[in-house]
Amino acid sequence: MFSKSTKYNFKLDTAFLMLCLVFFQFSVKAQNPPWQAASFEVVNSNYKTFKTTQYAHVFSGSKHNIVKLAPELQGLTGVELPLDQYKNGTNAPLKLKFKENVQLLVGVFQEKDNKDYLQLSAADNAKLVLENGVTVTGLPAVNVYAISYSKGTQTILPKAKGLFVVLGAVKSNQNLVARNAEFPDGKLWNPTFIVEGFSDEKPLFEIIGGENKPVIDEGFLGTEGIQGGFEGGRVVKVGDTYHMFPTERAGEVGVEMYYDRVKTKIGHWTSKDAIHWKRQSTIYQASGTYALTEDDNPMNDRRGAIWSYMPVFNEKANKWYGYYLAYTVHKEIQPNHSFGRIWRCESTVEGINGIGGPYKDIGIIMEPGLDSQPWEGRQGVASFFPYQVGEKWFGFYSGAYPFESWADYPKNSGKGWFVALAESNSLEGPWTRLNKGLEPIKSIHPVFVENPIVSQLPNGLYIAIFDGGPDGWGHHLPNMMGYSLSKDGVNWSEAHYWPIETKVAKWWDIMRTPLCLIPEGNDVYTIVYNAIDLKKRFHPTGMVKVKLNREVMDARLKELEK
Repeated sequence: MFSKSTKYNFKLDTAFLMLCLVFFQFSVKAQNPPWQAASFEVVNSNYKTFKTTQYAHVFSGSKHNIVKLAPELQGLTGVELPLDQYKNGTNAPLKLKFKENVQLLVGVFQEKDNKDYLQLSAADNAKLVLENGVTVTGLPAVNVYAISYSKGTQTILPKAKGLFVVLGAVKSNQNLVARNAEFPDGKLWNPTFIVEGFSDEKPLFEIIGGENKPVIDEGFLGTEGIQGGFEGGRVVKVGDTYHMFPTERAGEVGVEMYYDRVKTKIGHWTSKDAIHWKRQSTIYQASGTYALTEDDNPMNDRRGAIWSYMPVFNEKANKWYGYYLAYTVHKEIQPNHSFGRIWRCESTVEGINGIGGPYKDIGIIMEPGLDSQPWEGRQGVASFFPYQVGEKWFGFYSGAYPFESWADYPKNSGKGWFVALAESNSLEGPWTRLNKGLEPIKSIHPVFVENPIVSQLPNGLYIAIFDGGPDGWGHHLPNMMGYSLSKDGVNWSEAHYWPIETKVAKWWDIMRTPLCLIPEGNDVYTIVYNAIDLKKRFHPTGMVKVKLNREVMDARLKELEK
């Protein structure tokens, strides 16, 4: 058992190691610049080409994307091969026309004796240049080989059977220094996922830009007393003013960063442009008190940490309601946030302009109990967002760290972040778990959906935006914000994910939670989001703009109506 001071030093050492890792990765990139590309044409086929970069879609008729690649390959031009045809051997030979002598870079999946994948032979004259050089979602680890071809039209691996990746061509005199890039097996990313703009489907949203740095960061006016930055909550726009209610990971000066997750506040911030923000008030303050027992016991402080404040305007009551999450917090057992309960509060000021409160608590609307299911797990009811469909109200609620059965209660939990629906005839409740909460919604993503916020698109489609999960901390998830669509507000489509770093500078390592999808006119929407820079204790807030494609929107509606 570590003492408190030992734990603190251990976390400092961990932070130092992360800094060393970042420096090492930067050094590797500096030492391994991109190889010099050679141009080519695809002959007598409709195969598309792609830019070899993160999220590149490498096979037509699939969802497989590159999630990691060696910097030497960055920016080359690959060929998008048809997945099924190459797997079953019915593909036509790939012919490429080269303007000069080249070395073609071919990615080979490292799964011997599997006929689905190309098995190179000595006759192919392939030279291994990058071991574990690429990670493709859902597929085995990739070794990259260089194969020499002369100027002119050439048939690529004419006798080859099975799937492989064409990653690009480089000049024949390019010195390809062999190394092991040490990227992980793509099967860790399971299932594969659809990245907006990097698939066979036309994107519903185009990323059109945004801020290349955080809009709220450490040291900004209003962040005094907030040690750990922000995570979750909601942004709404009233008139020409944005109102943000983030979870402020307050912590305490001189106390280890872990406590940032425990002693939290719900703040109220405003802005005229979603870029320059001013803190107005504190809506709620958690106690920051750790639990005394391992179970969900009333002797514990059940408001040890407060998170995920969701303001919703009730037109019938003519006032703002707030829904937020209160946790019991255990110091040793993961997850430290446990047995979540959803509280409802009301603004004491009537009308749309009463959004700033003050708010008064009305009571708990959802909590662990006899109608809970094991998948809700130790974290309990871990978020809540209500939305209206006709005369009925539905609410996304979530659970995490699931129990396989109630025999595992209170601390033998697994991994998974799930959502399901509750229903009510009014915002006041009572709220009932739909289908008795027997199964979570896995159509969006089978293992990770967190903090969904629902609105409607111009054609009536419901859209839920959410945190898609980190690629870090031992998790292999999209590391992007995602969205799902629904025609009826009950049945939800497979997720699509936004690679916003293709249009704005990537200042984060781990993407977290979108707080809004606010229409600004001319089909442009504002997204405010939280993310993590691993070099900092403080988790900043960013902003990006996306533009809706109405043609794609209407096509998606028709698909969901089938």
